[in-house]
Amino acid sequence: MIMLDHVLLTVSDLRRSTAFYQAALAPLGVADRLDYDGRDGPPGHPDLKGLGAGGRMFLWLRAGEAEGRAVHVGFVARSREEVEAAYDAALAAGAVSDCAPGPRVHYDPRYYAANVLDPDGHSLEFVFKSWQHAR
Repeated sequence: MIMLDHVLLTVSDLRRSTAFYQAALAPLGVADRLDYDGRDGPPGHPDLKGLGAGGRMFLWLRAGEAEGRAVHVGFVARSREEVEAAYDAALAAGAVSDCAPGPRVHYDPRYYAANVLDPDGHSLEFVFKSWQHAR
């Protein structure tokens, strides 16, 4: 059972970050979008941009002062090719490479990942752990 329900990132430019995450996560199958109007929530609730898959939003963005590397988010890829496609898409959408795709043998020889920094400096990892996909 997956215990993580959602992640909320504060970003400096909501429009730019929404476009970035849509492009960077598309190779991983993240294609759903939901705009939440803060006026529908309790007083002071921010507007949110949700991204997810299969009708489930798990990444939420809100405008504010971003603190860069204070956050690291790892996204599941289903293959090495998906890791590479997400890495390439993220770079094309404005990310900065933090570590090119490759094995991360310091964790496990079967751990394959790529790391980027989003436009606000948030640390993102696209990761394929082959043992988690064995059937």
